[in-house]
Amino acid sequence: MQNKKTLEPPQGISGLVADWSGDKEAFQVPWGKAMMWIFLLSDTFVFSCFLIGYMVVRMSAVEPWPNASEVFALEIGGQHIPMVLIAIMTFILITSSGTMAMAVNYGYRKDKIKAAILMLITALLGLSFVGMQAFEWSKLIAEGVRPWENPFGAVQFGSVFFMVTGFHGLHVSIGVIYLFTVAIKILKGHYEKSGNYEIVEIAGLYWHFVDLVWVFIFALFYLW
Repeated sequence: MQNKKTLEPPQGISGLVADWSGDKEAFQVPWGKAMMWIFLLSDTFVFSCFLIGYMVVRMSAVEPWPNASEVFALEIGGQHIPMVLIAIMTFILITSSGTMAMAVNYGYRKDKIKAAILMLITALLGLSFVGMQAFEWSKLIAEGVRPWENPFGAVQFGSVFFMVTGFHGLHVSIGVIYLFTVAIKILKGHYEKSGNYEIVEIAGLYWHFVDLVWVFIFALFYLW
């Protein structure tokens, strides 16, 4: 009888690659989408820590917390209108989520022109959101709000507000650059050979995550 050779699994880097490739074949999940989900999961933990920290700071503050309706009011025609800028910013992000969903839909249909145009519209909406947030920051800074100082009440307000909204604004800014880049590559025909516009869905996952995080920030910072 001949001895049969037992096949040993590959070791080291080649073994790691083989294991990951086996998982990919088993679950049929594209690498790009899987990596984006892992990134979004890790980012969820970061935002959760920030928001939980904000709630702890607010509930433990000795001085009264500023009234959002007064702090975030705009004077239009001699009238103080509360939360008008925040309402517009929220509407813009919700609208951008809809245009991004439409872009993903046209990406599945391999209609590159409509997908790219809708991604550019989404990016422009995100850019306008960042511009409005910069205006909001400049208004608060002009009124004396600092990370270490706050004329409206609790000193901690400025530090947690600038940290959380700034971190979210950074994500929106990165998303705008990302969407512009992908849209331009689509228009230039970079994905024509493969016929795979999966990148549109991956970009959509990131953008919907950014929009969802804003819902929590809006509820905790502006409505609470």
